[in-house]
Amino acid sequence: MISIYQLKPRFQALLRPLVTRLYQRGVTANQVTLAAGVVSLLLGALLALCVEHNWLFILLALWMIVRMALNAIDGMLAREFNQKSRLGAYLNELCDLIADSTLFLPFALLAGVNSALVIAVVLLAVISEFAGVMGPMVGASRRYDGPMGKSDRAFAFGVMATGVACGLLSAVWINLLLILITGLLVYTTYNRVRRGLAEVAPITGDEASTTAGK
Repeated sequence: MISIYQLKPRFQALLRPLVTRLYQRGVTANQVTLAAGVVSLLLGALLALCVEHNWLFILLALWMIVRMALNAIDGMLAREFNQKSRLGAYLNELCDLIADSTLFLPFALLAGVNSALVIAVVLLAVISEFAGVMGPMVGASRRYDGPMGKSDRAFAFGVMATGVACGLLSAVWINLLLILITGLLVYTTYNRVRRGLAEVAPITGDEASTTAGK
């Protein structure tokens, strides 16, 4: 299935001149990652505290676009300007999960929205990313397969936030969309495990015996 992640190379090409300028000014990948995480936390707190002001959700929609750009920028800084680090790997994964959870949970406070569905989406998002991170543990790559990866979730919640802010989405429609996202997250987790396993060679009988003896 198609994922927005597949458009990443084109998106990166558009951002490359900006990334080069940021590098020339001394901006690091970890700084970008932390900045995106902090702003996400502040925005999530603002929405939770002022949830009765639905128009504020337009800020979330706009921030999702900016955040997708920042996620691409920190990765490009790390790869293309020799800024990869073990700390950066931790920050990249943890900040994304914390930011997603903080930005998604305010939807649970909207009148009529099923909070259990929002919590399910948050938990399944964490599980799906954990499935992707486990790829290197079995000899595969870090899996980003869709159909509901990080970029897809950002797009989906950005659209919902726009609908909330403009009064175009009722709680019933939000609940239906959350059910759809839940199903897609389950499939995404399965997809990442399946493709991760397919990426590595199957364990032979001798290897299996050796592994079992450890």
